[in-house]
Amino acid sequence: MASEAPTTAPPSANKAELLAIADAVAREKLIDKAIVIEAMEDAIQRAARARYGAENDIRAKLDQETGDLRLWRVLEVVEEPEDHFKQVDLKGAQKLQTGAAVGDFIVDPLPPIEFGRIAAQAAKQVIFQKVRDAERERQFEEFKDRGNEVITGVVKRVEFGHVVVDLGRAEGVIRRDQQIPREMVRVGDRIRSLILSVRREVRGPQIFLSRAHPDFMKNLFAQEVPEIYDGIIEIKAAARDPGSRAKIGVISHDSSIDPVGACVGMKGSRVQAVVQELQGEKIDIIPWSEDTATFVVNALQPATVSRVVIDEEESRIEVVVPDDQLSLAIGRRGQNVRLASQLTTSQIDILTEADASEKRQREFAERTEMFQSELDVDETLSQLLVAEGFTSLEEVAYVGADEIASIEGLDEDIAAELQSRATEALERREAASREERRKLGVEDALAELPHLTEQMLVTLGKAKILTLDDLADLATDELIQKKRQEPRRREPSNRTEDRGGVLADYALSEEQGNEIIMAARAHWFEDEPEAASKAPAATDEAANADSSQ
Repeated sequence: MASEAPTTAPPSANKAELLAIADAVAREKLIDKAIVIEAMEDAIQRAARARYGAENDIRAKLDQETGDLRLWRVLEVVEEPEDHFKQVDLKGAQKLQTGAAVGDFIVDPLPPIEFGRIAAQAAKQVIFQKVRDAERERQFEEFKDRGNEVITGVVKRVEFGHVVVDLGRAEGVIRRDQQIPREMVRVGDRIRSLILSVRREVRGPQIFLSRAHPDFMKNLFAQEVPEIYDGIIEIKAAARDPGSRAKIGVISHDSSIDPVGACVGMKGSRVQAVVQELQGEKIDIIPWSEDTATFVVNALQPATVSRVVIDEEESRIEVVVPDDQLSLAIGRRGQNVRLASQLTTSQIDILTEADASEKRQREFAERTEMFQSELDVDETLSQLLVAEGFTSLEEVAYVGADEIASIEGLDEDIAAELQSRATEALERREAASREERRKLGVEDALAELPHLTEQMLVTLGKAKILTLDDLADLATDELIQKKRQEPRRREPSNRTEDRGGVLADYALSEEQGNEIIMAARAHWFEDEPEAASKAPAATDEAANADSSQ
């Protein structure tokens, strides 16, 4: 068992000064005094090891109450010492401490050391480093749970376009992309910003701030509008083009309170306070609605909307506006429709009445021609199917026969014949796709995976995904992620697209994508149990061979 540290110790020449320094540093850096004392003890231990030899296990203890410094060496009692710096035999141990036994740890008091210039400098560096580490840890603990909170600070300096803000007990940085464009800040300015994230890094905690994030605007409204702070009014969605324009969707949980009016305030006082903080950013406050079409119409204000068509599978919304409203709906450089898209989290395409009519006519003609060629029917019957809302062979083949028979001019026999022809057409497509897939070199094992059709396999083959391993190496997003598109302007041909997943055009869900990827990876794990089962079998065979000999 280890005995206690020696009760007697060499007197400290400046113990009062040590305690005063520790107390002053703790108050200045806002850290626990015990941490500073520990740093001092560590510095004294290092200096003592440099004086008496680094091989020794030397300990130091500074009394927080009296300032007494105790210094000693720890030795382990063994029968035959191998390390004479840290071990001692029983005879030598009993000279140092009466009653010492093998296995005990005893202490050997050491005289105080005089700090030379180099030793004092080294001790100073150790203390500074320990205190700096403790200060960084305190800063991280203080700010780590304050994300999404608005904080006020003073601009300390501007470096390479990034603004460093003094937050009192720490520093934060507003990166260039999180600043309001064209906003001029000077050293000494008081500035409000949103705590975006707090990260623990080698050089200390990094507090990243933002004045461009939509949540900054939401927090400002919560400060200016008591109903939002109290939860009576809720900001359901927000979108910003920092420094230029913003939109927020608000809803009231109290039917007697108008959410838009409450946010605007008397003579616009509340919204103007937020606008001034955001450097004149224009803010559209619109009522939020659970009905997507209604919310889209509100989000596109001040433009007038004629019709809204929602494609839920593709998360796309087609909005038809009068010809004279097109530029207003799109906004300057597409700003209005872009903010509306962010607000509704859906892709919005803006079409004029003329564009929408042309598109409908084009789609009507294409579907009519497809039904004519695939079902081998005349133009009149094809047009009738399209007019009734049928858009694909799958719909004709798999819808209830009575739904087709209910169309005026058709009966059950015609409905059954149409479904039979649609099924045959789909089989022909599948066979053609299978042949094309095999020509591309896509292995048959892929055809056994769930949710994949031959047409999908052709698409995979064109993307050079030919084997199970090729498919297994993909992430789910790389397989099914939908394409993102910029809002449509006057010229659809000028629209740019972000490349989505390989099968982005097939409307597969994330769950289906995960099932496909996991099924493709299944063969990676099949060999492991097989290899494990072969090992015992081989051992048994060897044992049988030995016994037969």
